[in-house]
Amino acid sequence: MSRRAFYWLLIVLLTAAGYWFFTRRHFMADRPTRGGTIVAFGDSLTEGVGATSGHDYVSVLARRIGMPIINAGRSGDTTATALGRLESDVLDKNPKIVILFLGGNDAIRSRPVAETFANLKDMIEMIHRHGSAVMLIGIHVGLSASTYDTNFADLAEREKTSFVPNILGGILGHDNLMSDGIHPDDQGYRIVADRIEPILMEMLK
Repeated sequence: MSRRAFYWLLIVLLTAAGYWFFTRRHFMADRPTRGGTIVAFGDSLTEGVGATSGHDYVSVLARRIGMPIINAGRSGDTTATALGRLESDVLDKNPKIVILFLGGNDAIRSRPVAETFANLKDMIEMIHRHGSAVMLIGIHVGLSASTYDTNFADLAEREKTSFVPNILGGILGHDNLMSDGIHPDDQGYRIVADRIEPILMEMLK
């Protein structure tokens, strides 16, 4: 084998190994032990700000999987305000799976990173105590973006949740996928749904 061929083979093998590692972590499936509904819990990105009617990621996912998904997104929510309504807006709905998509407003408002992830941890533990599974959605925004990446991944691993990292990667900052500087448009939300769907289907098995 020539040296050039060897290097190409090495690149292919390393790429495959990296993809395998990424998808293994990406597709780690939290399993519910009870519940009958799916709830998407978050802020304006879950509520669907920037999308036309029926094109937010929650509606797109519901059509694709053929199951209703309760949209419990509320514009402006931080992890602290969301924690305050978790019981009434999520746990009282008897969910089997909760899509947890929060943290963006904390970053925008420069809330302490430790506080943000303590709130997320509390929410995950409450959901797990209920017998429901969690899909944690990671975001990469603000001045603490790299710190957020690490904390999201570590939290998902510690709490054994399903995990989608950097959900807005390749969307945020691309005008053709955004309705404004923060929220995706219909096409952007469709990509968000693309990234969540395979993990959700794995959790439903």
